[in-house]
Amino acid sequence: MTKDVIALTARMPDPGAMLASLLSGGPDKLVDTTGEGAVVRLCDGEGRPLVSVEAPLLVQVPGEAERLLGATPPPVPYWWTEARATTGVEAAEQLAGTFAARLAALAGGSAWPPEAARSLAVVTTDGVSVAPEPTAAQPAVDVLTDKVAVVIQDRPVLAMTAWLSEAFRTAATADLGLQVVTPPGITLSPAARDSLSTWPSRWVVRDERDGYYDGLTGAVLRWQDGMFAPVPSAEATAEDPRTPVAATYREATVTGERQLAVTFRTVHPAGEDLVLGSALETIWRELTGEPPAGVGTAEPANLPWSPRQITDLARERAPEPTWVVVVGSPDRPGLATVRISRTKAGVEEDVTLMFGYGPDEEPPVDALPKVAELLATRHRLQSMLVQLRKARRDLAVPPRFEGPGVPVAFVLGAEEVHQMPDDRARRTPLSEPPVPLGPKTRPAMYYPLPGDPSDLSGWQDFERLMRHLKGE
Repeated sequence: MTKDVIALTARMPDPGAMLASLLSGGPDKLVDTTGEGAVVRLCDGEGRPLVSVEAPLLVQVPGEAERLLGATPPPVPYWWTEARATTGVEAAEQLAGTFAARLAALAGGSAWPPEAARSLAVVTTDGVSVAPEPTAAQPAVDVLTDKVAVVIQDRPVLAMTAWLSEAFRTAATADLGLQVVTPPGITLSPAARDSLSTWPSRWVVRDERDGYYDGLTGAVLRWQDGMFAPVPSAEATAEDPRTPVAATYREATVTGERQLAVTFRTVHPAGEDLVLGSALETIWRELTGEPPAGVGTAEPANLPWSPRQITDLARERAPEPTWVVVVGSPDRPGLATVRISRTKAGVEEDVTLMFGYGPDEEPPVDALPKVAELLATRHRLQSMLVQLRKARRDLAVPPRFEGPGVPVAFVLGAEEVHQMPDDRARRTPLSEPPVPLGPKTRPAMYYPLPGDPSDLSGWQDFERLMRHLKGE
């Protein structure tokens, strides 16, 4: 597998420290760069990479090393430098470990995982070589077929890191899926969940009893026809292609923890005075009493929260879409992903947000109508769905069944209500009438739903509401 080693240092690794660390394989190792100089590589005598080192990242957000690595970093701000060893070459793993250990010693800090970075001595690499192109050119990819790229990872949390994001982008450009294989005990960051739930991309979990299974659905998998794919059960038919579910996936535990999940879309006219991220900050403050802590284009989120910085980034990337991850403070688990797109309607923000609560904490459901009204009257809300689910407080996604969320409320923006014929938005088939939000002459509508995590019938009410609003 690709071996990741990370140095967490108090001081920025200066050129001298980087050079001394890169010499962990001796002066005969070739060094080159890729990604416009953002990645430095130690290569064998043929120029094929043994270790790839990313440019150091300044992390100014507390709690990210603890959340993603279970490590204790230097005080914020600190520098995060990743090294990745090429698959199947033992000396390459030793090189990555020694590089991180040297860097931590020279720049003041520690290396993760501790066991991979014990020695500062030069690693003997005489005669070491790696696979030919194209696999060797992509240290993040372990297996490449005409259908998928496969990555084998062993980190506490499978997160949307910069290299994983690049791997998704590269695979999509080549019309391939990305399948990430992990050992048991790994969790998934919510920021990476959507990308790994789109076929043929998958989160593949190794398992002693069933071999492999899908960490998000539990479907037992086998390597077949150039990719990991579900194994049909003995009862499967063309009309009912059943797949067995791994026994490990079914071993769910009841903890009393819950998550409040909010998905919403805002649409703004494009203009010089537009500030993106304000709607997210509004809902975050109303539900937690504080703003988000940090934002980044990948995990770890490395920058302090700043709507202005998000706006500038989106302007620089336009007309291409912009994706960012937003995190909360360590004592109030919160995470959001934001996708900003330029469309004919204007500038759209698609936000998926969740907060975690322990058994003795009550999700702030009563605050939802006020939140919805603020978004509808100040931030051009188009629609919003709120769900409550039985799931982990820390928001990490385990390779176990957690159960679906149940709808708590749906909100339709004022413009969408205005465009509906007759009085359709007000008169619905639900037993409880909607609550108007904002000006009486042009209100948004808040539709309360049961919201009981033990009762999935709320989805039937939601489906009836959607059919009614669409005029079906």
